Amino acid sequence: MQQAATYQQRSHELLANARAELDADLAQAGEKGWGAAASIIKAVAEQRGLYHRTHRALYEIVNGLADETGDAELAELFVTASGLHFNFYENQHNRTIVAAGIQAVERFVSRVEGLLNSSP
Repeated sequence: MQQAATYQQRSHELLANARAELDADLAQAGEKGWGAAASIIKAVAEQRGLYHRTHRALYEIVNGLADETGDAELAELFVTASGLHFNFYENQHNRTIVAAGIQAVERFVSRVEGLLNSSP
């Protein structure tokens, strides 16, 4: 349980850092947004005893959560976060796109946090 709390805290720290980077480094802002989304999924995975060490595993967990809750938007928001991760390597998104992506990650983190301490 301690590891789940650590991932949850890390998610919030990364979100704050993502917002702070928006006016300095868009590639870093997006990467931190991605990290926030991945970290909150890892928190749920830790609580449920799920493997979460690969991108594929994270997508499988998100798909499972979307199915479990009937909230298909979870998957859409996670794909947006993944786009922020892609931008870290390509650095093609402008501030408007990165800021919108970070807002999507904020919604994602909030929704997934609501699933912490719940069982499937």
